[in-house]
Amino acid sequence: MSHIIVTGVPPNPNAPNPTENAAAPRLEINNMIADEKQFSLYIQGLQRMYDTPQTQGASHFQLGGIHGLPFQPWEGAGSTQVAGSRFGGYCTHGTVLFPTWHRPYLAIYEQILQGHAAEVAKTYTADTAAWIEAAQQLRIPYWDWASNSVPPAEVISMAQVTITTPDGQRTPVPNPLLSYRFNPMDPSIMATRYRVWPTTLRHPSTGTSDAVSDVDEMTRHAGFSQKPKCWLQSDQEDIRDSTFNLLTRVKTWPAFSNHTAGDGGSASNSIEAIHDGIHVDVGGNGHMSSTAVAAFDPIFYLHHANVDRITALWQAINPDVWVTQGRGASGTFTLPASTLQNKDTGLTPFWNGATTFWDSNGSRDYQTNLGYTYPEFAGLDLKDADAVRAAISARVLELYGDGARRTFAFAAAAAPTISATAAELVNETPATHAAPPAAMRLFALPARAPAVQAPVPAPAPAAANESTYTDWTARIHVNKYAAGCSFSILIFLGPVPEDPAQWRTSESYVGAHHVFMNTQPEECENCRNTAEAEIEGFVHLNKAIAARSGLNSYDPEVVEPYLKENLAWRILKVDHTSCEVSEIPSLQVIVIATPMGFDEGEVFPHAGTGHLTPVWNGVKTYWKSTDSRDLSTKLRYTYPQFLVLNLANKAAVRAVISARANQLYGGGARSNFAFAAAAAPAVAESAAEVEGQTPETHAAPPAAMKLFALPARADAPTAESAQAPIPAAQAAEAE
Repeated sequence: MSHIIVTGVPPNPNAPNPTENAAAPRLEINNMIADEKQFSLYIQGLQRMYDTPQTQGASHFQLGGIHGLPFQPWEGAGSTQVAGSRFGGYCTHGTVLFPTWHRPYLAIYEQILQGHAAEVAKTYTADTAAWIEAAQQLRIPYWDWASNSVPPAEVISMAQVTITTPDGQRTPVPNPLLSYRFNPMDPSIMATRYRVWPTTLRHPSTGTSDAVSDVDEMTRHAGFSQKPKCWLQSDQEDIRDSTFNLLTRVKTWPAFSNHTAGDGGSASNSIEAIHDGIHVDVGGNGHMSSTAVAAFDPIFYLHHANVDRITALWQAINPDVWVTQGRGASGTFTLPASTLQNKDTGLTPFWNGATTFWDSNGSRDYQTNLGYTYPEFAGLDLKDADAVRAAISARVLELYGDGARRTFAFAAAAAPTISATAAELVNETPATHAAPPAAMRLFALPARAPAVQAPVPAPAPAAANESTYTDWTARIHVNKYAAGCSFSILIFLGPVPEDPAQWRTSESYVGAHHVFMNTQPEECENCRNTAEAEIEGFVHLNKAIAARSGLNSYDPEVVEPYLKENLAWRILKVDHTSCEVSEIPSLQVIVIATPMGFDEGEVFPHAGTGHLTPVWNGVKTYWKSTDSRDLSTKLRYTYPQFLVLNLANKAAVRAVISARANQLYGGGARSNFAFAAAAAPAVAESAAEVEGQTPETHAAPPAAMKLFALPARADAPTAESAQAPIPAAQAAEAE
């Protein structure tokens, strides 16, 4: 059976050397719109994909269906959903494969779209060669939401766009970037709440068939008509800061790749966690907010192209780090739940040959193997990893480092040893500065008079070549299925409006952790109680503290009292309804204080070991260590080892848990005792015999642990004959 092979855009066969310079750049969407030929070909190629019958594997519908619904095989990759999987799409959410799985996914979409554009280019009646060359260079655009969280009007609001058509005329045409119209409505979607909408929608205005995308809600909130500030704009600083911290502080693949809890101590969001927020912000209660149907919305591919670009930047900064082994939680159409995944795991359903699939190893060198690149890499010698790392680090600081510069400036202005003001220091840290700005080396300057705000404790002494400050981050853990739909944990510093409609645009709103999930109720139910469903996100607080607190320091003695008084959180579903915190027992919000330093010659700050600050339970009383001691009652969770135990009987619980600990983790101790027993002069048993006396279920000290008091045996090795002599005093004292 033949199937579509993912190759990426093939090299230009008419080029002098088709194997060289085959990787054309993906353009940021605003730059593509400004390029007449590229944008005209992109719009026409996209429309041709829409017009391809939905039964064909190269149609927009079939390609979108790879991600979620209709939960059917694509191009023969698996005949039915594997047993033990809790998600019927192919996408690997919440696993180490999340970034790499999307690489061949975007590549096949790009490959088919570029093929359509190449056919369209041949039909131009004037300047045909230039149009053909433009088509050869065409790649899907990315939307850099970290720089500008509101997409251009050509993507979110214009019903028509003007392009140059093959007759050479500037012609208004229906805008395919606005939505995709199902033709026909697939039976799988007819079984969902999306059946009433004939097109994809963003922030749908109603739940009926005449609904439209509510662009005003996405880009301007009605409750703040005097001071417009949209959902996307309200998250801009949070998105930019999260992206910068991801690129500069996260150093391991598990922490970078996915939102499963356990970030490795960076106190920074994963690429998947940031990605989740864009889905929720753009979709509202529409298609982009559900994993089952998100990929039918054309903005999905602009969004994921930027996810891939951020991955490429992170690769360049961390060239020696790649996919490590991890367990898949929910599973996919072809991967059972809870199976181990690694760099060799097939990225189904993306064929790279007649019988094989792409894997993460193959997608690592995307420029060579998939034929695309990003503008940041233009002109770089990709064989010089150090030079690439330096250049990309400088570019990341230029694009996304504003938050870090302002944080250092605030810390500088607050320090008793600094004479400059925060505003002056911000002006000393230009966006293009790749080396440590002056504000980052502030603690050696002459002293100034103390500030008049809240008292500032003297900073700890810093090394001559290092500046320090405390980074404050709210860490959020929650079960992703807890609300039954996609939802957000909103973080505030200050008063929270009573009306949930005003939360996202409130002056006290800082940022959010967004949960992007499958809205299929039966699949949600399957996953709701799985331990693997706990996900993690972070909201960075420093800029908000500096702007709103009236404090003049990030020092813990100053900030902790302020946070205890002002930090609050709320839960908001994508359908605009709210949840009480008590309705989500899995929710845990903890503030992490991380010391940050800046070494001479380094481009980015480095993090020390963070500590957890006291947090409260939502009613202005504080959690104590004793409150969290009874986890099953106070925090409503437990672990399998405690099931069916009578927790009131401490002696019985201790005996059972001790036995289970020995069974699970006592192999090393048993082997050590067995080896020692066989070698000891006072023991007659062999190592094998002793090993046999220490069953895994033994809750009391095994016999081998009491071996030194036994009578000596005749053939025991002497101190002279043993390779490793046993001192007599040591043997005598062993009992």
